[in-house]
Amino acid sequence: MRAVLLGSRGYVGAEFRAQLTARHWKWLPVGRTDCNVYDADQLTKHVRALAPDVLINCAGYTGKPNVDACELDKTHCLAGNAVLPGVIAEACANLDIPWGHVSSGCVYTGRRQDGGGFSELDPPNFSFRQNNCSFYSGSKALGEEVLADAPRCFIWRLRIPFSNVDGPRNYLSKLMRYDRLLQAENSLSNLTDFVSAALDCFEKQIPHGIYNLTNPGSVTTRQVVRWIQESGVCDQAKEFNFFEDEDDFMAQAAATPRSNCVLDSSKALAAGLNLPLVEESVKAALQAWVPEQARGT
Repeated sequence: MRAVLLGSRGYVGAEFRAQLTARHWKWLPVGRTDCNVYDADQLTKHVRALAPDVLINCAGYTGKPNVDACELDKTHCLAGNAVLPGVIAEACANLDIPWGHVSSGCVYTGRRQDGGGFSELDPPNFSFRQNNCSFYSGSKALGEEVLADAPRCFIWRLRIPFSNVDGPRNYLSKLMRYDRLLQAENSLSNLTDFVSAALDCFEKQIPHGIYNLTNPGSVTTRQVVRWIQESGVCDQAKEFNFFEDEDDFMAQAAATPRSNCVLDSSKALAAGLNLPLVEESVKAALQAWVPEQARGT
């Protein structure tokens, strides 16, 4: 198998690189230095020359150090999260190849009215079509709208990624490093499980469409903090302090509202994708923890 990979240098892209290599796929990075990726004709021409079986889009704009940065760079945020997916869709349709797009569970907030998690059939409720969403979430929801009729397309929803490797984008690392935390309930995605399930979409030839690739179940911030403390991966003297509530968090630490939500991953499970329970996956990551100073050794 040959895969064109956009966004190969990012946090998610690096995991795709590792797993594509482990599966003995040939992966071919494509970026702005190769062609104008915002021009469908140029992208089509460049990708055609590479003759891939599939295309994977990990490129996007998340903002650094967090989504607050998207509020200050809305042009690039909108281009990366909504315009680029549409251009890629046109190029892949021109070439008649299947492809996958890394989206986000941040297009939701809370739970469904019946108390369940949001399924792929539920329209986003944290988007530009509703009030008070972050610009990041709005742009990701708009990107999904752009792809609504895209042929042979997988939309993979990633939600608060974590892994066993310490790093600034890892949710578990963030909890250990932030001075104060917001108590909230969320679905999470183990990055290894997420990428494995995404690649299985191609190998198992499951139906195209949207998939919530979150580990089944939900967790609260305090639960994860307790598992971190029990695992012994952080300094035992570390104190985990919490904001009083979301209003306190917004007043002191955030420039834009955050998405805290629960997604239903039963569609992915029914399709045969392997996504271990979230509690099981978090605890396994902590048991196999690789500290930052040990990376690459």
